[in-house]
Amino acid sequence: MRKILFNVFFLLGLGTAVCAQSQIKRLGEDLQYKVDMMGTFSDGQHAPFWFTSNRYGLGTTANNSGYVRAGISRQAEMDNAYDWRFGYGADIAVPFGMQSPFVLQQLYADVQWKALRLSIGQKERPLELKNQKLSSGALTSGINARPLPQIRLELPDFLSIPGTKDWLAIKAHLAYGAYTDNQWQREFNDGNTKYLYSANSLYHSKAGFLRVGNVERFPISLTGGIEMSCQFGGEAWNLSDRADHAGVIPPHQNMGHGFKQFWQAFIPGGSDANDGDYHNVSGNQLGSWHLSLDYQGKGWKARAYAEHFFDDHSQMFWQYPWKDMLYGIEVELPKNPVIGTFLYEYIRTDDQSGSIYRDATPVLPEQISAIDNYYNNHVYGAWQHAGFIMSTPLVISPLYNNDNRIFCYDNRLRAHHFGLSGNPCPQIGYRVLFTHERSLGTYLSPHTDPRYGNFLLLEVSYNPSWLKGLQFTASYGQNGGQLLGRSHGGMLTVSYNGWINPHKSAQKKVRGPLSKIFSEVNEYLNL
Repeated sequence: MRKILFNVFFLLGLGTAVCAQSQIKRLGEDLQYKVDMMGTFSDGQHAPFWFTSNRYGLGTTANNSGYVRAGISRQAEMDNAYDWRFGYGADIAVPFGMQSPFVLQQLYADVQWKALRLSIGQKERPLELKNQKLSSGALTSGINARPLPQIRLELPDFLSIPGTKDWLAIKAHLAYGAYTDNQWQREFNDGNTKYLYSANSLYHSKAGFLRVGNVERFPISLTGGIEMSCQFGGEAWNLSDRADHAGVIPPHQNMGHGFKQFWQAFIPGGSDANDGDYHNVSGNQLGSWHLSLDYQGKGWKARAYAEHFFDDHSQMFWQYPWKDMLYGIEVELPKNPVIGTFLYEYIRTDDQSGSIYRDATPVLPEQISAIDNYYNNHVYGAWQHAGFIMSTPLVISPLYNNDNRIFCYDNRLRAHHFGLSGNPCPQIGYRVLFTHERSLGTYLSPHTDPRYGNFLLLEVSYNPSWLKGLQFTASYGQNGGQLLGRSHGGMLTVSYNGWINPHKSAQKKVRGPLSKIFSEVNEYLNL
């Protein structure tokens, strides 16, 4: 009996050791690399809008710019046959004509057990419930700014709730991170003693989504959820006095990085140093409600979606009518070679709970919390990172400001946005974006007359059959109207991607724990 137990434990120990060795070995398999070279040239006041926007901060308002970029990555999804999955990536860019001479765009590691993933580092993350290629962006967390380093616990894909027969599924994340634009803020502020800027501030994000529907049994599904983000902690300079008995506020404040600050970011609470008599909540808190209705047809798809933005507690629930929304419709025709996908979005942010603000008094105790001033904050300046707004680029980024103020001057807007893409032949694809925007400025700094902007992008990609992985992309961009002035120009991108040590068997499912052990033992012995 003792001998039998010894053999059993020996085999289990050997199997465990081999599995661990195999998992380490997998880290060197299924690596993808990519090299990009991009150059833009244009005339006018600024570079074409869609040359700059929704490119994860790798853009500039300058007329002529470019970069050389190289990256390597391993996606955790390559380990779908295993309970433990590993991914990582590194991505650097050497720009010219941009804000920095060197950019560490991505550096991250992902460790996933079954459906739960821990992601550490700086990583480009896709839009929630939107077409990344054609959408104008998101109202809270978009793809316009450079990614922030963070620790993120997430369900990256929808997970079916046990017992619901795949009719209910959830997706969620919780993250804390840090801003890395201290130097940019100081240089952009240029020693100005009047305008706000901050340093060493922290970031918090959380979201939860519920999907109702089973596309295998019924073509319609409904997805809804909420996401919230916050900038908190750190240090702030040039804090202004308040007229509501706040007294004299020191120009410099240290907001702290303690447990209290982390908790108040998670559960909005507390107050800021310059809130005065009427406290809001600590930090720059904002978020969105999401709703998406999807139809899976035979050979085609359709989606109608909406996103409602809120700033602090205002408009988070039904205190005011939900007027500030992003509405969208998307139709996907994969069998149509000319028009593969069509998208239309209508964006409105001009209400902001109304134009009348009134604090409560003993005589009239009713408070009217209006004039929300979206994406601006009385401590941190604006909802931005390194000059780029972290939400929809239609709220023109501080990078465009000539007065060195970290502020969004065009947060009251209405816009129509169109997106179109297709693949007329296997080697050629195209993308068209057109946006018409009407800006009223802000409530406190309104434009005398509405300012209009028309932004166009025409893009054609060519993937030659003689070299797999090579892609040439030629783009034409144009700005019109008074919002950003007139300009037009071109962009040329050459990219090449390939695989290092691909392992096809990694995606095959292995049945049962013993089968997995013995298969990996055999693989190890055959090396």
